[in-house]
Amino acid sequence: MGRSWWRPLALWLLVAAASVVSAAAGEEAAAVAGAAPRRHAYAAMMYMGTPRDYEFYVATRVMMRSLGRLSAAADRVVIASLDVPPRWVQALKDDGAEGGPCGESEESLRETRRISTLRFKLTLNKLYAWSLVSYERVVMLDSDNIFLQNTDELFQCGKFCAVFINPCIFPYRPLCASAIKDVFKNMLHELAVGLENPDGADQGFLASYFPDLLDQPMFHPPANGTKLDDLKLRWSIPCGPNSVDYIPSAPWFKPWYWWSWPVLPLGLSWHEQRRENLGYSSELPVVLFQALLYVGVIAVTRLARPSLSKMCYNRRTEKSTIVVAVWSILAAYTIPFFIVPRTIHPLLGWPLYLLGSFSLSSIVINIFLLHPLSVLTTWFGIIGALFVMACPWYLNGVVRALAVFAYAFCCAPLIWASLVKTMSSLQVLIERDAFRLGEPNQSAEFTKLY
Repeated sequence: MGRSWWRPLALWLLVAAASVVSAAAGEEAAAVAGAAPRRHAYAAMMYMGTPRDYEFYVATRVMMRSLGRLSAAADRVVIASLDVPPRWVQALKDDGAEGGPCGESEESLRETRRISTLRFKLTLNKLYAWSLVSYERVVMLDSDNIFLQNTDELFQCGKFCAVFINPCIFPYRPLCASAIKDVFKNMLHELAVGLENPDGADQGFLASYFPDLLDQPMFHPPANGTKLDDLKLRWSIPCGPNSVDYIPSAPWFKPWYWWSWPVLPLGLSWHEQRRENLGYSSELPVVLFQALLYVGVIAVTRLARPSLSKMCYNRRTEKSTIVVAVWSILAAYTIPFFIVPRTIHPLLGWPLYLLGSFSLSSIVINIFLLHPLSVLTTWFGIIGALFVMACPWYLNGVVRALAVFAYAFCCAPLIWASLVKTMSSLQVLIERDAFRLGEPNQSAEFTKLY
């Protein structure tokens, strides 16, 4: 009995420890439950109805993931149309984004779309930035933005700020607005009554909705982190090491396309962001399959060269031979371009395109018995152009453009000489076929055409 004194003490210590742990867990849960919701949000939109829906979906995921890595003190919201595939919305939620379908006013927007232009029908959901009333301020983004540093200073805008492309329109990339339900409803009303819209899309509508836009001062975030209460309708992003890069370009030169670099130098920066945040697992199997297919075509063409050359002996006319040869060369350079996965990394897309054009050119060379260098001069020219455009030592864009122009000027005579050589080879082919078939040589018409 004298040794049993420690059992009550151990039991008391165990109960005390359990109480401490339970209290700590309760405090943590209360802190989580009572945590104040974030007052700001970065928002992007998604919609369906274009041939490039998947590309914009990938771009939105890359942008949202890049924001997540910067520890921004704001929610990430995706405003998705009801027709966006649920698996895409779920993937964005898995990346940390909030939101989902537009929801409450979708029917009113559908009614409005009946009198809107076709171009505005798809981008109308951007106006939902003014309906996110659970946030004080919302920065509306387009998917072709690249975030390099934390950009929370954008929320210091007082009421409405937007980045200009030119003095006439602004694409609000990014745009910061105070979410006000009445403003959103008034926008729907203005759409219904037919507010003047210079370009028939969201940009022209906002420019008309805020008619005094150009008369407002530029927005400069205060150094002390405070917000501006007066109306500041636009801001400028200085040149140099920016926090966010917007890449304005034609629709088919968006940064996520593999051919955008080195035509657009920032295209590689976007793909580096995707490589670090999302990867290329969906495109790599297709790239590998095409690469193996092209290598197989080159090998088979090399082994079957005698048989391919026999296809040239049954020619009917000079004209048909020339037309088929020219179209075959054009197809060798264009078909691989359109079947490379659009959103693959440029450092994979360009080699795959060059491999494909080389393999198809080898077929043309062996069928028509053309000189390899005359057919592949354009191929080597494309490689040279890529190196000229990708050179990182240009002082500015003007010097780069002049270098590209000088390269094109020097390559033009070589390409013309290769064309002359190809036509000469075709003439030899036609004369040989005529001799084999015992037909008279009708070179007069060819020479006149040549």
